[in-house]
Amino acid sequence: MLRKIDNTKMGSSDLGWLKSKFHFSFAEYFNPDNLSFGTLRVINDDLVEPGTGFDTHPHKHMEIISYVVDGELTHGDSMGNKRTLSRGHVQYMSAGTGVYHSEHNLGEETLRFLQIWIIPDKNAYGPNYGDYKFEWNDRKNKWLNIVSSKEGNAPIKINQDSNIFVFDLDKDKEIEFKVGEGRQAYLVQIEGTSDINSITLNMRDGLEIIEEDIKIKAIETSHFLVIEMNKQ
Repeated sequence: MLRKIDNTKMGSSDLGWLKSKFHFSFAEYFNPDNLSFGTLRVINDDLVEPGTGFDTHPHKHMEIISYVVDGELTHGDSMGNKRTLSRGHVQYMSAGTGVYHSEHNLGEETLRFLQIWIIPDKNAYGPNYGDYKFEWNDRKNKWLNIVSSKEGNAPIKINQDSNIFVFDLDKDKEIEFKVGEGRQAYLVQIEGTSDINSITLNMRDGLEIIEEDIKIKAIETSHFLVIEMNKQ
């Protein structure tokens, strides 16, 4: 089963310094029919103006992944970590029993990043942080597994049976993704336009996939992120 999530019908917010698209209910956007997708609770597509950002605030009991699309993301937290990441790089924070952090754009251009929250398999974990600077060519016309469960093979491991893949597909090229029995996935068309099983996706659209293999063709050069998980 496939269901397209049109970005023009998503929740949105414009605070001036921050413009967001909400794939699921978040902050002032509440849709009782769109609270989550399995253990995937949040995908926010955020645009952050230079010299601004999210000041220090708390999180608890959530696996938080940030994927930088454009610009620079500077992270600081109560565990003593301070890092700046750029295009294609990934940041992971297990909020666990409680952590404070901040996210800022200290660069000179607009920061765009995907903020992803996944519900952990239990709430007893201590907080943890990590990041990884993947080479862009590692996702060029092929799948790159950036996040997995503790039993998986990705460099970043989270406390849930979930995988996150990214890839960048040249115009007119095709690629397949298998979502087997008992599994589901959520795809984000980060950049470009594509045809997926005869469904057209534009930049910032989403696609729910349940127990169905997909074939992706890039109408324009396209950049994707896919979260694959156990079916709920």
